[in-house]
Amino acid sequence: MNILMIGDIYARAGRDCFESNIAKIVADHKINFVVVNGENTSHGKSLLKEHYHFYKNLGVDVITSGNHIFKHKQVLEYIDETPDLLKPLNMSAYTPGNGYVIVEKNNKKICVLNLMGTTFMDKANSTYEVMDQFLELNLEYDILLVDFHAEASAEKLAFAWNYDGIITAFVGTHTHVQTADERILPKGTAYITDLGMTGPINSIIGAEPEPVIWKEKTGLPTRFEPAKGPSSLTGVVINIDQTTNKAVTITRIKY
Repeated sequence: MNILMIGDIYARAGRDCFESNIAKIVADHKINFVVVNGENTSHGKSLLKEHYHFYKNLGVDVITSGNHIFKHKQVLEYIDETPDLLKPLNMSAYTPGNGYVIVEKNNKKICVLNLMGTTFMDKANSTYEVMDQFLELNLEYDILLVDFHAEASAEKLAFAWNYDGIITAFVGTHTHVQTADERILPKGTAYITDLGMTGPINSIIGAEPEPVIWKEKTGLPTRFEPAKGPSSLTGVVINIDQTTNKAVTITRIKY
């Protein structure tokens, strides 16, 4: 079984890039299951309902998110109706939505779990406490995929090592820069620190450079705008053994 996990899709440029490439990627890598991080989909922040349907119409199985998921008020109004759109499970329990979902595909039960880091990030509950509580539910699934939306690479690594062999595949998101450290950890978990971004190449993590530079130089507030122009898509393909349900390989892709 081949699972495709794609990094933060950023604004229109990212959506267009995804739409242009997804069919080819699925064909090239014989993909059976698709997960995308959609928290930057709508003008760089959050996910309008029309864009949720955009992903579903293109064959996406599960949409993960992160700290920007509720930046559009509309998400609060529809996320309870869309169990395959996830919020980080360790966000406040007072927020709506699911932090995980189990989808049956190709005779496999695939659980996708979304978490958010606590270092240099918005307020969230302990990832370890929440993960342990999740595991205590003893849910039935064959494959466990974790999107860990976080800033610090060490935080991602520590978490993945702690649950090595329990998680089938751990992918980091949020930094919008694809890392070159994909591997299978000693007990069998497929790992990469960050999937990277699907969006405009000539940008600063998706935004037009000039406002970002102005803020960095002056410290003054400014409004970021999504960049335009040529884009790239980044992510990984994870091959899962049909018998053991263990990750065999994890391969970076860029289109």
